[in-house]
Amino acid sequence: MYRIVAEDGRAKSAHMETVHGPIETPAFMNVGTAAAIKGAVSTEDLCTIGTQVELSNTYHLHVRPGDDVVRQMGGIRKFMNWNRPVLTDSGGFQVFSLAGLRKIKEEGVSFQSHVDGRRIFMGPEESMRIQSNLASTIAMAFDECPPSKAERSYILPSVERTTRWLERCKREMDRLNALPDTLNPHQLLFGINQGGVEEDIRIAHARQIASFDLPGYAVGGLAVGETHEEMYRVLDVTVPELPRHKPVYLMGVGTPANILEAVDRGVDFFDCVYPSRNGRHGHAYTHHGKMNLMNAKYALDERPIEEGCQCPACRRYSRGYIRHLLKAGEMLGLRLMVLHNLYYYNHLMEEIRTAIREHRYAAFKAEALAALSEGEH
Repeated sequence: MYRIVAEDGRAKSAHMETVHGPIETPAFMNVGTAAAIKGAVSTEDLCTIGTQVELSNTYHLHVRPGDDVVRQMGGIRKFMNWNRPVLTDSGGFQVFSLAGLRKIKEEGVSFQSHVDGRRIFMGPEESMRIQSNLASTIAMAFDECPPSKAERSYILPSVERTTRWLERCKREMDRLNALPDTLNPHQLLFGINQGGVEEDIRIAHARQIASFDLPGYAVGGLAVGETHEEMYRVLDVTVPELPRHKPVYLMGVGTPANILEAVDRGVDFFDCVYPSRNGRHGHAYTHHGKMNLMNAKYALDERPIEEGCQCPACRRYSRGYIRHLLKAGEMLGLRLMVLHNLYYYNHLMEEIRTAIREHRYAAFKAEALAALSEGEH
């Protein structure tokens, strides 16, 4: 059940009830590809820093440890000791990023495992079965993610195939949810809009998938090479064609500025590896832009990463100490950086929700973007 509680221009904030608990949107989903956040962050940590939804990867869990193993362990939430919602992506993006190792057919895709080289076949039905075994709260449809700059002659048949695959995903998900031994018979299916940066293809595809009356929809195939301006243009024409009363998920996006702009265009859900990946490389996100703690100027800095931040790193440790840990290759340094960045992202979403619900989002966005533009320091 998804209910919009406030609107401010095109921005919306909603309350979504799921079988695994509530989600307040806009929300950032913390990326735990293999059922763990990189950087030694536990599920207890995720609760502490305000995580609402954890995101895991269908392809990676299918390859290792195997979705059958996760099923026997009671599903992904029990497996990783996480009692809140989980979204699993379909594996489509990973499959199609294995260019040269895969072969696309109408039935699905044959490709080589990046772990041991064995041949794997995945199509709509296989992706749904894997995600059913994982028993996530939200399952993503299996789609093809064409390069954003691909030719129209490639994008059009690719998008048409994605629509046919969505039909098969829905049919298989309905069948799986009806089985007596299904771990999560209330699993939700989100469809994915594709079309590169071709506006007319995006619009037509959004209208097509909207007719499936799914619990939610995603915009995929962005943040894969196009400019930020092109991404915003695609969102401007695509999001209005998706049902306003359903959640909209912008896949793989992005920077704090990307999120602020996409929320202003009606997006509810986000995920991105930036906070954890950049944290592990010494880059901290703050309200005043990114900072590189590897810089020598922080060696004797006794201040927290960001003044006033209530994350576990900022409440207890100095920039100088965290820099030392990073330079020494100590895992604690990576852990503290990832905790700070994820806290920052989760807290930013909280600020966004409050601004929308208090009908001051335009002013909040302008102020936040101006502060972020102070740049790296």
